[in-house]
Amino acid sequence: QVELVESGGGLVQAGGSLSLSCVASGSSFRINAAGWYRQAPGKQRELVATITRGGRTNYADSVKGRFTISRDNAKNTVYLQINNLKLEDTAVYYCRASRTEVIAIAPYWGQGTQVTVSS
Repeated sequence: QVELVESGGGLVQAGGSLSLSCVASGSSFRINAAGWYRQAPGKQRELVATITRGGRTNYADSVKGRFTISRDNAKNTVYLQINNLKLEDTAVYYCRASRTEVIAIAPYWGQGTQVTVSS
């Protein structure tokens, strides 16, 4: 059974920083393509950033320059560093991962971690 577990969310003031982690475990699952998504109240889930196994990254325009996705393949873990947080970053952040190079193929989702930004 494959499981993705996110951690690192919390309540932070605008301008602050957070570091999210996503650890994969179970059934010899090795993360290949991975990404972070978020869903704000009343809104659809949206892509934040993706990363390939080789480290190639892609970001939503709204987070470029503030968010950094990275990974440690040895630890089967993906990270999201969030700097200069804004009120509109408030959302549940989800990790998504696939054992293939295409994140949309047989992906797994984590349970989400809440990020709340206060003024």
